[in-house]
Formats: sequence, structure tokens, C-alpha cells
Amino acid sequence: MSQKPLLDERIRGRQGFGLVSVFTGDGKGKTTAALGTMVRAAGAGKKVAVVYFDKGGEHYSERSLLGRLGIDWYATGRDRIDPVTGRFDFSITEEDRQEARRGLTRLWEWIKSDGYDLAVADEINSTVALGMLDENEVLTAIKKKPERLELILTGRNAPASFRDAGHLVSVMGLEKHYFYSGVPAREGIDY
Repeated sequence: MSQKPLLDERIRGRQGFGLVSVFTGDGKGKTTAALGTMVRAAGAGKKVAVVYFDKGGEHYSERSLLGRLGIDWYATGRDRIDPVTGRFDFSITEEDRQEARRGLTRLWEWIKSDGYDLAVADEINSTVALGMLDENEVLTAIKKKPERLELILTGRNAPASFRDAGHLVSVMGLEKHYFYSGVPAREGIDY
């Protein structure tokens, strides 16, 4: 049974771009939902950008298409997939923190440019939750975004402050996932 969505008086009757969405939770689909929104916005002639936090490497199939759709993108982070074993490296290093700062710098540049209609900070929630970025610095970026800029924050473990700042908060839940049955991530489906 789902609960009734909360009314947000801050935006009652608002139209157009300029809201903040938070896609979080343990289930699959946070980045996918953001990608769908980016494609929809680009299709409507909007200027779109995405910063990928903690997603280094060449494992993300959608990136080959984004430029052709007119979507600007910027990826930060180490390649966490070991090329020999295929295992994921969960450690957090100083390099990870530096890469996260690089991503936040780029996001700030795009926010300040006031040239975008939609900006996505992919995996910024988990980047903050893992201590790679300071929560308050990201909150400042959210609060100082141009009035008309739509902003999407994705990733697990969104801080309460991000949820509070959001006008739309979607929590992707995990009921069943093939990964736990031994099915590895699949190109074109999971990355």
C-alpha cells in the first residue's frame, strides 16, 4: 500500500523547469530514470548536461550516444572494475575524493553558466554518503542553482537534506535482483 504524496507548498502551481528531483534507494533504475528524463528534455530542445560522479572507466554504454543527442557529459572517478578479475573495488581513496571534487567543480561551472535547462548529478547522493564530498557544499550548489534550472540528484543513500530540498523524491526499492543469483552486470542493460 503506497502512502499519499506530500504536498509541497514551496512550488504550488509552479510551471516550467526549475525543480529538484532526487532518485535514491537500493533498487535499480536511478540513473536509468535520469537518463530517460535527459533524453526527453533534449528531445524537447532543452540544453542538458550530466556529471557522472564515481563512474570512471569506459563501461557505460549510454555515453556513446549522449553527444549525438546534444547532451553534455563529464565523468569523474576511478575505473573501479578490475580488468583481470572483473571485481568491483569498494575502497575509498584520496584519489576518489579528488575526483569527486573535480566533478563538483564541473557541476558548479555548468550551474553558474546559466545556459542549461536540466543538469543531472549522477551518483552524487552515494558520493556524499561515502564521504567523498561534503554534504553542505552540495546543498549550497542546490540552493544557488538558477531559478529555471531543473536539477536531478541520483544515487543510493540520499542525505535527508537532499530529500528535503527535493520537490520530487523517488525511492527505487529492491525486491529481487538477478545480480544476487549470480548474473553479472550486462552491457546495454546495466551499463
